[in-house]
Amino acid sequence: MPEAKKPAAKTCPICGKPAEKAYAPFCSKRCADIDLHRWLSGRYAIPAVEGESSTESEGDGETVH
Repeated sequence: MPEAKKPAAKTCPICGKPAEKAYAPFCSKRCADIDLHRWLSGRYAIPAVEGESSTESEGDGETVH
């Protein structure tokens, strides 16, 4: 019977140390707080694509100018 593979150890996305269950997916409260600060300060953002608006791509096929 093949040996079952252990899941790879998860690492903290902030510092790379092994994650702790109590602070998952982080290794400590410090790294969790750093991540929270990055979200709240706007450092993490989803880039927007300039150009075609969503109203032009939806609807009955007619383009509104």
